[in-house]
Amino acid sequence: MDKAVPAREKPPGIPHSGEKRAVRFGGPAAMLAALGLFAALDANSKLLSGSYPVAQVVLIRLVVILALLAAARLLRPGIGGELGTRHPGLHLLRAMAMLGSAIGFFQALREIPLAEGYLVYFTAPFMTLGLAALFLGEQPPRSVWGWSGVGFLGVLVAMAPGLQAGGSLLAYGYALLATVSYALVLTVNRGLRHEAGIARLVLWSALPGGLVLLPFAAMEWVPPRGGDWLALGVNGLFAGAATICLAAAFRRANAARLAPLEFSALLWAMVADLLIWQVLPAPATLAGAVIVVLACVMSQRAQRATG
Repeated sequence: MDKAVPAREKPPGIPHSGEKRAVRFGGPAAMLAALGLFAALDANSKLLSGSYPVAQVVLIRLVVILALLAAARLLRPGIGGELGTRHPGLHLLRAMAMLGSAIGFFQALREIPLAEGYLVYFTAPFMTLGLAALFLGEQPPRSVWGWSGVGFLGVLVAMAPGLQAGGSLLAYGYALLATVSYALVLTVNRGLRHEAGIARLVLWSALPGGLVLLPFAAMEWVPPRGGDWLALGVNGLFAGAATICLAAAFRRANAARLAPLEFSALLWAMVADLLIWQVLPAPATLAGAVIVVLACVMSQRAQRATG
């Protein structure tokens, strides 16, 4: 679930009648498409994780994304906005956090089902509260902190049976690393919210990450077999398409309208677990999901009530 979330800004101007309908329906549709693509990306990555090292898979993903950006700008110069930035430090921090998120989630999914990994990932907004308080001086109401605690309790409920049965604590540790990294991405996005344009986000996320991964991928390189080249390339296509759909969603609808749709990602994960790995969600996973979703919804309501 390596998601590059663009700045959540409302586009200038007020849409007219026909445009209003596109805004109303286009945003949620793009969001659902993005979440489905991210689920496909994660399922594909989980399948690849048994045969290829993480550095190789993520590097090929980033190379494909950069190739798609280059091809798009060759066909239509300037598409996606400017490539330069006045905040290279923030972009590099964001790139490294995205790298940590991708690597952590990839490693976690080697051993735990998608649905369990997604549950840990859903705590990222709560971790963002802590990072925003620490680095941005933002102080949410106490009720929001309370619901954050409830959300983490839900994750513990879902994890407990697997750990008691001898499940890998390291896998959950990787999922936690991925989630902390993603929370850092969300926090940095606030500092970059005035820099519009998807091209800048793609370039500054993928290029530094690819350069960091290159020596590790070269040392561990496993020659892809036959159709695996296609699977590795599709990994990048899924990631690129998902990022574009996510950007389109937030251009057409505000965060308050789109945020509840993020929980549909859990349904995608459960369907993939069942169809590909024949894994049904355990009762504890379902119970944990209910608690986490409830905590997220109530936390958002508490923030809106005081905002």
